[in-house]
Amino acid sequence: MRRSPTFRAVGKETSLERSKIRILLLEAIHKSAVEQFTDAGYDNIDHVDRSLADDELARRLRGVHILGIRSRTEVTARALEHADKLIAVGCFGIGTDQVDLAAAEIRGIPVFNAPFSNTRSVAELVMAEVIALCRGLPERNAAAHEGRWLKAVAGATEVRGKTLGIVGYGRIGTQVGMLAEGLGMRVVYHDIEAKLALGNASPVGSLDELLGRADVVTLHVPETPRTFHMIGTEQLARMRKGAKLINAARGTVIDIDALVDALASKHLSGAAVDVFPEEPASNDQEFISPLRRFDNVILTPHIGGSTTEAQQNIGVEVAAKLVKYSDNGSTVTSVNFPEVTLPEHAGKHRILHIHRNQPGMLAQVNAVFSKARINIASQYLETSPRIGYAVIDIDAERPVSIAIRKELDAIDGTIRTRLLY
Repeated sequence: MRRSPTFRAVGKETSLERSKIRILLLEAIHKSAVEQFTDAGYDNIDHVDRSLADDELARRLRGVHILGIRSRTEVTARALEHADKLIAVGCFGIGTDQVDLAAAEIRGIPVFNAPFSNTRSVAELVMAEVIALCRGLPERNAAAHEGRWLKAVAGATEVRGKTLGIVGYGRIGTQVGMLAEGLGMRVVYHDIEAKLALGNASPVGSLDELLGRADVVTLHVPETPRTFHMIGTEQLARMRKGAKLINAARGTVIDIDALVDALASKHLSGAAVDVFPEEPASNDQEFISPLRRFDNVILTPHIGGSTTEAQQNIGVEVAAKLVKYSDNGSTVTSVNFPEVTLPEHAGKHRILHIHRNQPGMLAQVNAVFSKARINIASQYLETSPRIGYAVIDIDAERPVSIAIRKELDAIDGTIRTRLLY
């Protein structure tokens, strides 16, 4: 198992200077992230405006301490094997499924995201699509571009009084529901967990019940084995004839071939899709999808959270979490790591010890300090099923020697140690 590098002074350990901590930001992450880093003293930042394929990412990760990505870059276990100094990954968006979270966890690398910053942007896009589909705007727009004049009432309805079915009643789903109620829609929702209804929304007991009641169905679920193709031929058949379907969640949630059949048979009168099972790696690649043939389908290039406001907020939120972890070890809201809220450590040396979750680890760590007659001022420990995260503060009068660091590293089960002065 690779461990974090040792930084040497004369006979003692010191923290790595912020200016020497290398940060790699991919996919044109908003400049607000850079400002957050530089304001905190981190200015060794490398920018890449595109995603990186696995081989290139593995090569670029050598010597990098902090990695920032958006949705296109996949951080695989293989890439992480080459990350000899990586201490944290920031996903500048809601999703984290593009990172092998288990591989990062067992290497002692917490992964952070921005679960709140772009919810409004996604909710607004969904409501715009609800209105556009109910008014038949996609096909009328396509006809006008071709010189055809489709001025007709058929297929155009108000959203007021219609039923919106929300699958996944989390941060985005609840905001969509509140916006829909403001337009006079009835809102029903289904979630695998019991969720308190906001406004006048009503929970339904099953996905099938929701599909049968809704005029428009919108999906807001994560990508998991349980949600893979959760909307397929059977589910689409249960939807009301003439209903509309919106997916701004994950591309694998819908069986695209089944959706094509439902649109071709006119069982569904329209759809809006922002996420796809396979997406172009860059703006230069052609977007391929069987849905391109339908004028009554809104196709957007994964832009649910792509507003200036959302990207600015995401940049600030994720960069701030990465800075805090680097500065004092706090892991609150990490998606794959034991969560520890830590105070400042002024006047103290702080040692972070990440290890496999096995009996006796904390006793062995404490024995190292006891043997050196170093008093522990405070101590924190949290565990997950696979790893433990111990944070030890000691008085600043006693510098941490290289020998102590080596003893901590030598404990069987140690994944990595870090020292914060």
